[in-house]
Amino acid sequence: MSKQNWTALIDDMVAGRWTNPLTGVQIKVPYDSIVIEDSLDGREAELVASLKLGERLALVADEATYEAMGARIEKALRRLGPIRTIVMERPHADMVEVRSLTEELRGFDGVVAVGSGTVNDLCKYVTGLDGRRYCVFATAASMNGYTSSTASLTLDSGLKVSLPSHTPSGFFVDLAVSAAAPPFLAASGFADCLARSVAQNDWWMSHRLLGTAYFQEPYTIQAADEIELNKRAGNLPKGDIEAMGYLYRVLTLCGLGISFTGISHHGSMGEHQISHYIDCFAGKRHPGSLHGQQVGIASLSMARLQQQMLSSDRPPSIGATPIDATDMARRFGEEVAAQCLAELKQKAFDANGATAFNRKLEETWPALRLELAGFTIPVDEMKRLLSAAGGATTAAELGVPIDLYHEAIIHCREMRNRFSFLDIAADAGTLDAFAQGEI
Repeated sequence: MSKQNWTALIDDMVAGRWTNPLTGVQIKVPYDSIVIEDSLDGREAELVASLKLGERLALVADEATYEAMGARIEKALRRLGPIRTIVMERPHADMVEVRSLTEELRGFDGVVAVGSGTVNDLCKYVTGLDGRRYCVFATAASMNGYTSSTASLTLDSGLKVSLPSHTPSGFFVDLAVSAAAPPFLAASGFADCLARSVAQNDWWMSHRLLGTAYFQEPYTIQAADEIELNKRAGNLPKGDIEAMGYLYRVLTLCGLGISFTGISHHGSMGEHQISHYIDCFAGKRHPGSLHGQQVGIASLSMARLQQQMLSSDRPPSIGATPIDATDMARRFGEEVAAQCLAELKQKAFDANGATAFNRKLEETWPALRLELAGFTIPVDEMKRLLSAAGGATTAAELGVPIDLYHEAIIHCREMRNRFSFLDIAADAGTLDAFAQGEI
């Protein structure tokens, strides 16, 4: 067992004692308590009681997370008073489940969520609708959304989006529980962390060339821990507590970064769009892979695309953005196509816009290449780290159909108004050929 203080820096941010080194301003993030310990066995009731969630509490889990930790927490919370337990059967993070859970939680003062992505996002969003407080006990280090103020949900139209919500009052991690979880879950979370390199490249490029907002703080707060985590990537499949602790620190700090930015761009750009496309449009072809696992293979594809483009001392040259609304309707359906078309048009270039962008690209390219080199983890190193952590490194290995993966790389940029290297490649007419080489 480790003896680390896993919430160093995080405690100062929660308490409002941390000073932003970039601005000199003291920062307080919107949480009452974040606790990460080797074990929380015996402390569950104390942690929940400290949050004053109310008298009538509901515990929400799915079948796997109830078995992993929910039953233990339920037993501990009975000391505080009556508690209603809701065990969802194979839930999906969609609006159907939101409506169902909203009804089940009606009349309860506060909610205790036990679980990772789906359980947390549902409880976060449902309680955020009316401002009720909730807390979450993590059961796996599978994603970085525990501490974010957004919820990833699939709309009734089938489009997966990040919706504004609120943050948990308390976030609690028993590292021993997560270390005992199936190793592919930690590999998924590690992939979410590894995406930092390609997401930062996309975001900084967009900032430099288009003037979009950019914040350095999310990267500053997690930089040291990212180095320590990557050193221990190979220990994650072994259930190593120290490796798991660093993974949770990076996942937590990444989520806290949204407190500075109000947006998730620092950890979600082209690579996440590829994964979202798979989740939204695979249908029966979906292999059952986790979002983070898909982010892992997509991050390697984005790294190869960025490396290919940045290896040249001459910038690419783009034309007007090609938009095929008929094909979008065929692939997405009319309703989703209309939503995506509205997003795509916000970042599309006409002929004059393309000319201006090429001029800016020509002027900026030498400096931009040097700047992005400072953010970049080489693609071979990214692949080594992801494999060491137990993650798949190709679509074929993950079971994603290759034709679907090619489609995701080519068309995912149509889903969201976030400008990435995918957009440059598409407008330069090179994205299709690149995608065909990805397996």
